[in-house]
Amino acid sequence: MAVSPSRLELLKALGDDTRYAVYRQLAGAPAPCSTAEVAEALDLHPNTVRPHLERMREVGLLAVETEGRGGVGRPQHRYSLAEDAPWLGLEARPMPLLARLLAGLAASTGAGPEDAAEIGRAQGRAAAAALPTAELDRLADLGDDGAACLEALTTELQQMGFDPAVSGTGAATEVAFTRCPFAALAEAHPEIVCHLHRGMVDGFVSTLGGVRVAGFSTLVDRMPCRVELVPT
Repeated sequence: MAVSPSRLELLKALGDDTRYAVYRQLAGAPAPCSTAEVAEALDLHPNTVRPHLERMREVGLLAVETEGRGGVGRPQHRYSLAEDAPWLGLEARPMPLLARLLAGLAASTGAGPEDAAEIGRAQGRAAAAALPTAELDRLADLGDDGAACLEALTTELQQMGFDPAVSGTGAATEVAFTRCPFAALAEAHPEIVCHLHRGMVDGFVSTLGGVRVAGFSTLVDRMPCRVELVPT
């Protein structure tokens, strides 16, 4: 069966490794992203990403919104998947919209940081309890509950897209989140999203044991966000 010219252009566009990586990034983003945000997420220069975004827009893969800055300089473009873009099994299309709606609903009903943290703790406890037996055995072989918990946490954060960076000596260890997969939602609703994350970390480490959360800095406090862990 012949492929229509427009469909063929879509397939050609996604045949490029960089464009495919951009497509995956935008498919999982909770909100439209700027060129700089896509470039930072993929560790590329914006000048590298920009022509790929434009090419994908030309063939109908992406929709673009223009965000006026209200001052000097060019308006910023924000990209998202086009409504009729092909679904590649990366994420159900309604999920980013649902996340925005639920965050807005929580904020409008008066949910506060501690309410969000408690929901996050339940998720963190569930994630820790779901670790495979083989992984728990490997962590146990480390012979240090604190080190095992820290390694499990950083692996979990890495899989979620937070790109954790561990530092610190002595009694305290700091884990910075150099990338936030929920950045757009967190900027709009930090009192909900940041504290969901705080609760998730707290629930995870309290279930595994060995360390506890001594402090958590959200994007309201400092950048990047980070958690301070101390031995139990």
